Amino acid sequence: MIDRLTRREFLALSGTALSSAVVAPVLPRPEGRRATALFAARREQHFLYVAEPGIRNYVEWGGVGVLVYDIADGFRLVRRIATLFTPPQESPEAIKGVCASAATGRLYVSTPRRLLCIDLRTDAVVWNRTYDAGCDRMSMTPDGATIYLPSLEGPLWYVLDAANGEEITRIVTNSGAHNTICGPSGTRAYLAGLRSPLLRVADTRSRTVVREVGPFSNVIRPFTIDGVERRCFVNVNDLLGFEVGDLQSRKLLHRVEVPGFTKGPVKRHGCPSHGIGLTPDERELWVCDGANSRLHLFDATVMPPRYVQSILLRDQPGWITLTIDGTLAIPSTGEVIDTRSKQIIASLADEAGRPVQSEKLLEVVSEGGAPVRAGDQFAIGRHRERSA
Repeated sequence: MIDRLTRREFLALSGTALSSAVVAPVLPRPEGRRATALFAARREQHFLYVAEPGIRNYVEWGGVGVLVYDIADGFRLVRRIATLFTPPQESPEAIKGVCASAATGRLYVSTPRRLLCIDLRTDAVVWNRTYDAGCDRMSMTPDGATIYLPSLEGPLWYVLDAANGEEITRIVTNSGAHNTICGPSGTRAYLAGLRSPLLRVADTRSRTVVREVGPFSNVIRPFTIDGVERRCFVNVNDLLGFEVGDLQSRKLLHRVEVPGFTKGPVKRHGCPSHGIGLTPDERELWVCDGANSRLHLFDATVMPPRYVQSILLRDQPGWITLTIDGTLAIPSTGEVIDTRSKQIIASLADEAGRPVQSEKLLEVVSEGGAPVRAGDQFAIGRHRERSA
């Protein structure tokens, strides 16, 4: 009799680079204490939710819908969740952001026009609401109660009741609202606009901006934060690399350029580095490089972070996320990278075996069909959660 491997066993046996999704090997059923531990772990299922079209509105990289992959089963495509119907002669709506809450069992997907709420247990669309100022890459508070939804590169963020999408209030910054992170503490939301070098910090109780961090050397693009919400790591226009800011003193601390590589033409986003993430243990920083089709890894245990190595990808990356436990890194180009060996161990594919790419993806862990943990589209530090 056989049983599937644990994820760590799968990673250990999958050290060589693969060009398409792999199938997890099988081993004889373990006995004794190890069997008890493995069976307990297997009650949990780890899924990767990939919202499409997640590279602009290009349907060739995954079509339309949310693709669900079984992580422990070699990233086998389990199902496709239907989201929006595109009428003939109309272009599909691009996905702008994705977030999820295990506490409420809800998945949220935004497009330039609307926000959809999906039941993680049934895959049903619970509600579909449009917003006058449009939508961009949102985030939600850890309790799953409140969503901070940026208007489409507009003047404001909507603060929404996550249960029904109703507007609670607005935060007006006139900064070209774009990227959003709700911190692990639940007390702060971080708001970055495409027309501002300042990272604005909102208090989630008063729902007002209480702090501005920076200015950074240029307008802020993707960014991430550490688990105690002390530092931020930001991509900015015209920089192949990143800058480090202090969220308490509000100052720019460091500017870090990727050594040994030069800027070049990029397919999307108009900036050399669009995508940055911390491993959950906050020991490594992963940085996207569009022109050179690479991920650059930095040692984040020292300040400023120190360059370590680079990983060649199959296309130009525009985003990077990591699984909740930090064992896997997944760039928008669709490769799956073992963070320990730094090897590509799988590649995402659709029902027909075609390559899948998306900048909007996250992990959800389920037990008995119910979600118990949800990851984040932004690869943020989780040291607070580890020590709590």
